[in-house]
Amino acid sequence: MRYTLRQLEVFIAIAQNGNLTRAADQLAMSQSAASSALKDLENQFDIQLFDRVGKRLQLNEQGRLLLPEALSLMEQAYNLQANLMQHSNTGKLRLGATLTIGNYLAVGMIAQYMQQHPGADVSLTVDNTEHIVAKLLNFELDVAMIEGEINHPDLDIHRWQDDELVVFCNTKHPLAKRGLASDEELTHARWILREEGSGTRQAFDRGMHGLLPQLTVAIELEHTEAIKRAVQAGLGIGCLSRITLEDAFKRGDLVAVRTPQRDFGRSLYIVLHRQKFRTAGLNAWLELCGNL
Repeated sequence: MRYTLRQLEVFIAIAQNGNLTRAADQLAMSQSAASSALKDLENQFDIQLFDRVGKRLQLNEQGRLLLPEALSLMEQAYNLQANLMQHSNTGKLRLGATLTIGNYLAVGMIAQYMQQHPGADVSLTVDNTEHIVAKLLNFELDVAMIEGEINHPDLDIHRWQDDELVVFCNTKHPLAKRGLASDEELTHARWILREEGSGTRQAFDRGMHGLLPQLTVAIELEHTEAIKRAVQAGLGIGCLSRITLEDAFKRGDLVAVRTPQRDFGRSLYIVLHRQKFRTAGLNAWLELCGNL
């Protein structure tokens, strides 16, 4: 074999850091050793993987094409090493989830997974759709469960579950008594919404098509609990996944407002990188999600 895993490690670290010194520090090796490893890799195949811009190493087109394959190969090597060292079939599983799924669905699923696989090493990153997808594309996550609709050539996207958004208000709001709102009433309301880039906001904007320019968005917040509290405090009305609101509706803290003229249905998705090596742990998780 004309390359080593160490050379690939150096290539990946430089690509991710854009700097030889930081890459060497990350790998706990000298700068000269890291530089030699990269030079040897490029010389062995008569290619150049980076453009040199001052002290910065910027991935060129050849480097961008090879990076996903190098990341996938290193992922397999790390998983093999973990299995050899830990004698574990599942290895480490890095999950990503958008906020609704992460806060209301994922924890219970992780508990079920760890019950089935005692001693499993599982981590969960919770963020909005845009950030979770970016981590997945950079091989920082093994699999993601998201609310937003995306389309990317490097990703496998599987429809997972149905969900719907619900407009809601506090018990003293004028809409609470009828529990029903017309389009005109929706345009006159003050809204407390999720931030741009979130799957919930994407679904809201789609459901409110034709009315968006007329809406008054008073506050944008990143967390569903903060939105619920703001609505309960009378700062406006909101629109979130029914999953996040069921308990508040049962307690009577918040009131659902029907909007039959608006379609707030949506899907939740399981997403993987097309070049992601499917470890035993990943396959076990996908089986838990429904044999994707």
